[in-house]
Amino acid sequence: MLVVLAFGDYTRTMRYLHTMLRVRDLDRALQFFVNQLGLRETRRRVSEKGRFTLVFLSSGAADDSAEVELTYNWDQGEPYSTGRFFGHLAYAVDDIYATCERLRSAGVDILRPPRDGHMAFIKSPDGHSIELLQRGDPLPPAEPWASMQNQGSW
Repeated sequence: MLVVLAFGDYTRTMRYLHTMLRVRDLDRALQFFVNQLGLRETRRRVSEKGRFTLVFLSSGAADDSAEVELTYNWDQGEPYSTGRFFGHLAYAVDDIYATCERLRSAGVDILRPPRDGHMAFIKSPDGHSIELLQRGDPLPPAEPWASMQNQGSW
């Protein structure tokens, strides 16, 4: 995403880089984000001295430079609290029903089903909320999604 900011006669360009998420179990987080959600690992940085690993993920689409940075602090024992400052990650998908079915078949709970053919919510193993949006116009309502109830929070 490219954002152009204008301040009087001064203009500068900013490019969105990534959203950082802290995770407690890197393997479990990668199982979710890569194997279930379908993102791709683009690079990894391991810091022995700092005792952390950074893993960058992208959608893999040629026109999408945005990334998610998973930060794994090796010595973190307790779960991270969910801060109110974080809302959710959002991804556009070609077929929201097929995406939700693939995720459900892989063991991911669909917390807010796509009853409207447009929007669904899931969570990562660490509790990060992820919004899935139908690319273009909403799909016509379809079962089992149309009558499925919400679960938990997102």
